[in-house]
Amino acid sequence: MAHGLNAPQQKAVNTLSGPLLVLAGAGTGKTRVVTYRIAKLIKSGIAADRILAVTFTNKAATEMQERIGGLLGKKSDKQPMASTFHSHCVRVLRRQIQHLGYPNKFSIYDRSDQESLARGVLREIRVPNETLRPGDLLYFIGGWKTKCIRPADAATTASTDKEHLAAMAYRRYQSGLKQRGAVDFDDLLLLTEELFTKFEEVRREEASMFDHLLIDEYQDTNGSQYRIVKAMAQDHRNLCVVGDDDQSIYGWRGAEVEHILRFSRDWPDSTVVWLENNYRSTEAILTVANRLIAFNKKRHPKELKAARSGGQQPRIEQYPNETKEAEGVVAAIAKLLRQPDWEPADFAILFRTNEQPRAFETELRRADLPYVLIGGMSFFDRKEVRDVLAYLKLIDSPTDEVSLLRIINTPPRGMGGKSIEGLTKEAVEQGKPLWDVMRNTSVVGKLPDAGQRACEELRSLVALFQQRFENESMVDAMRAMLARVDYESEIRRLYDKPEDQQTRMAAIEELANALGAYESKAKKPTLAGFLDDVALGGPDFNDEKDHQLKRNAIVLMTLHSAKGLEFPHVFMVGMEEGLLPHHRSIAVEGEAIDEERRLCYVGVTRAQDYLTLSMALTRRKWGKPRDTIPSRFLFELIGQAENPHAENAPVRGRPVGAVRKQKPAPNSAPSASRTPASADKGTRRRKS
Repeated sequence: MAHGLNAPQQKAVNTLSGPLLVLAGAGTGKTRVVTYRIAKLIKSGIAADRILAVTFTNKAATEMQERIGGLLGKKSDKQPMASTFHSHCVRVLRRQIQHLGYPNKFSIYDRSDQESLARGVLREIRVPNETLRPGDLLYFIGGWKTKCIRPADAATTASTDKEHLAAMAYRRYQSGLKQRGAVDFDDLLLLTEELFTKFEEVRREEASMFDHLLIDEYQDTNGSQYRIVKAMAQDHRNLCVVGDDDQSIYGWRGAEVEHILRFSRDWPDSTVVWLENNYRSTEAILTVANRLIAFNKKRHPKELKAARSGGQQPRIEQYPNETKEAEGVVAAIAKLLRQPDWEPADFAILFRTNEQPRAFETELRRADLPYVLIGGMSFFDRKEVRDVLAYLKLIDSPTDEVSLLRIINTPPRGMGGKSIEGLTKEAVEQGKPLWDVMRNTSVVGKLPDAGQRACEELRSLVALFQQRFENESMVDAMRAMLARVDYESEIRRLYDKPEDQQTRMAAIEELANALGAYESKAKKPTLAGFLDDVALGGPDFNDEKDHQLKRNAIVLMTLHSAKGLEFPHVFMVGMEEGLLPHHRSIAVEGEAIDEERRLCYVGVTRAQDYLTLSMALTRRKWGKPRDTIPSRFLFELIGQAENPHAENAPVRGRPVGAVRKQKPAPNSAPSASRTPASADKGTRRRKS
């Protein structure tokens, strides 16, 4: 293998022009191929800054740039652009959004900002909270935006009274965003697509900035992302997409597996490369993984080939109930941890729903074993972080009404509820931003003295710190701003315990650290640039998941969260009909079951050395034990379900056909060989 690449990997790396589809199965060295290919393009004479690589996470983009730098062996002013879809769309919109009637200095609303706006919209149309909550409205709006349905078309898709109310509110929500010079996260894609569709000169200008486009995790693209990619690549046609249709598990957030399945039809002159050599899992694990995924009817036919022969057969465990399942899994881990060659971080317990880990947490605490539950509160959901960010957003863009209302009396500065209500009412009547009303002396003069002083204090604060953030270190400006508003007194007012106060102040310090890291790395650091990075989940910020994964602890996480990770020993729990596949998928069958099967496949292929699948024979519902049915996937994994296509080896280019539904007998999951407690292990966990 040249440069450590096998033949298919070399073909992918050396195909330097035209449309290219790289079907990269789990554990087949996808990241290595992507970075080698970009390095090869640069070495062949393509200017680095004419290459755009799009990933789905900031961390992946950062790692890609670091690896490419390592391969090229020299630092250069020109670097390939590696970013997420949303980050790239922000850059496009900063340059072009004025064509759609938005200001270039638009705000990006996060979930809390959206909820504030949604609450106001529902109040305007007099919808009571018990009829439609702000969170429900955002759920409907998010669903419509994911499917690229605009406000004008939402009513035609609504089927219930609640959906019709939401469709009416959607129109006001969207106009409210525009009036405030703001967009939400979904708008970043939708508005970029709208620009490319309505303004051909904008599309050509943006597309002409790059000669090569590479899309990672192509199976996860939604409709807007798919059309943005086509618009960017249609002129030069140097498009490389990398992905695995067998790991398409985000249909619930708009991802369409069809995009990767029909790539060769969209780009008829494309080259297709199959990466099937798996360097992660043992042969025994891959055998069951291949057997399982072959049941899906729409897929590129491929089969993972093990670089590591042999291995222990995956085992299946049945327990009387969910409590005994948790006890059994934790006892098995505890037994292995008594041996010197195992560490807590070698184990992952994967589950389908967020309710499942409770019993496992109870047992892990009882056994005094270290563990982390991935998916807790985000750093940016903390009140103190949100408050400080609201101040920064207000300084950057005073018309950001949501941020203004959040901190208008935080910490208390004498602005009472009636004063705020009066100012807001005046703003609505005048059709002006709240900030403009607060600068109108005739309006402010009607407020009580404390309210007038509060308005003056906020106006002078914003004016002063707009200058300071432009002319000095932004970290110093932030510290001075926090001292000016005496935010520490707010912490002391809200939290009695010294340890709580220290934790809250430490979170604010972490935000300052993130600002400092941004300031040191950005070529032209601005407060707006920092806030964009925060909104997009930049790599320098407190990544709770990444931080937790670095601890030497047993990992509890959902199957969705586990994608891209690997562990020596994986426990997949709750292998029952209604959990995996989920009951919502069972109700509709078809593609929904296929996606659940892909999710199961993702779980299986996280295991490097050992895999244990377990189920409870009964599970409590509303306090009463109910009999369960073993997951159909258990039977498919071990070859006890009939696959009508098993006799006919799949032909490349022809998708595997449909499968007849198998109804497993209740409480009859088969057993498999046990993993010896003293078995040797392979490599440690790493991200792939």
